[in-house]
Amino acid sequence: MSRYRVLVIVSLAVALMAGVTRTFAQPRTTALRVQDYIDIQQLDAAYNHALDASDADRLTSLFTQYGSLAGNTEHEALAQVIRGTEQMWQGNWRHLYSNLTITSTAEGANGSSFLLAYDVTTKPVTITNTGVYTDKLVKTPSGWRFKERTFNNDAQPR
Repeated sequence: MSRYRVLVIVSLAVALMAGVTRTFAQPRTTALRVQDYIDIQQLDAAYNHALDASDADRLTSLFTQYGSLAGNTEHEALAQVIRGTEQMWQGNWRHLYSNLTITSTAEGANGSSFLLAYDVTTKPVTITNTGVYTDKLVKTPSGWRFKERTFNNDAQPR
């Protein structure tokens, strides 16, 4: 076999292997349907309603069994987080999210949204907190749920 032919065969083999490696290295994602986007939007809204009502049972139902919120994992730890807000907020705060972005991932979806929290007992209302939520979401038999939710405050405590 001529050197030229061997060189062509080796070059084609290398190119083929590079393509195969690249194909396997890329994470596979599942396309989200319109209903998935709507359901994830409703999940975010339900989270804020549960938070404002200090409804620990409702809030924990929005997470997977081993879901985490700000480093607290599993339902009982999540319930303690929400129960800790009752005295502070006493139903006087409202949480709004906006600018929700959703991207498909191999496991489900990633989400990001802005938070604006305000105190309704002051006139005019007082902004109490702002920040960014970052989410890992999975679709379960019960619908979309938070697998992991983190929050980063815009302002650092003084």
